[in-house]
Amino acid sequence: MTIASTSPFNADAHKYGVFFVFTAGILWSTVGLGIRMIEDAFVWQILLYRSISMSLFLYLLIRIRSGESPFSQIRRIGYPVVIAGLSLVAAYSGGIYSIQNTSVANAMLLFATAPFMAAVLGWVALRERVRLATWIAIAVAIAGIAVMVADKSGSVAMKGSLAALGSAFGFAVFTVALRWGRTGEMLPAVFLSGLFAIIITVGICLSLQLPLILSPNDGVISMGMGVFQVGAGLILYTLGSRSLPAAELALLSLAEVLLGPFWVWLFLGETASANTLIGGMVLLAAIAGNALSGKRRKPSGKIRGTDYRSARYKRSKT
Repeated sequence: MTIASTSPFNADAHKYGVFFVFTAGILWSTVGLGIRMIEDAFVWQILLYRSISMSLFLYLLIRIRSGESPFSQIRRIGYPVVIAGLSLVAAYSGGIYSIQNTSVANAMLLFATAPFMAAVLGWVALRERVRLATWIAIAVAIAGIAVMVADKSGSVAMKGSLAALGSAFGFAVFTVALRWGRTGEMLPAVFLSGLFAIIITVGICLSLQLPLILSPNDGVISMGMGVFQVGAGLILYTLGSRSLPAAELALLSLAEVLLGPFWVWLFLGETASANTLIGGMVLLAAIAGNALSGKRRKPSGKIRGTDYRSARYKRSKT
């Protein structure tokens, strides 16, 4: 009777989990299209407006969800949440800059290296064990990255590629910081990153004499990204990730990487270079292979996930 009564529930929970995480990936995948639709705003102005709407949205969400102030949760977690918040600011900045300076396909694929970076950082900083299959996947991913950036030496696109890798590193630091703080709760850290971003971007805009008032088009798009891409995506991912193993989360996160270039091709006609496509396929194969190898393993009773989305706002990705 126990099996009969719990199996339908588990099946339904898994089905809804897949739907929620996949939908979150769809929302996150529109970041490239949103930034491409920005007409005049620079990276710091976009990040400022996106952070304002995101912070307001998450403040209300955390209050409703937990019944307490996000600042109380931040104080309880301590220093790790501060490091996580600052790392997200770097990840957001690099993500926006990369999309403005290289193809969306190139940027989105490089964002996907964050789980591998998190695995290496966790191994170095937290002495977490990294599976042999993950080390092999990392080596394959590096080969794919080399192919992707091989035709961009000395160009603006190379700066965009480096910024995308920097963004992935920021998301990896975010993941490891939350694991260091022994908390899987990502919302307070993302909320704090929004406050940090507001303070930092206002200072940068003033120092560079960039206007704080954007055009209606740029302002609406930037603030919309904060609510729908980051905020709504976070809600769906948080709900769905509770009923899915890390391997499935990693595979479902590929929807963001694959759909991001599709949207800009569909609406704006943007295409990717041959090197990006070839290197990207190698990178995606590494991610999928690592996830599938983890799925075949017997559960050990302790989760050591390397999927940055499980501790990110994955990724966090822009």
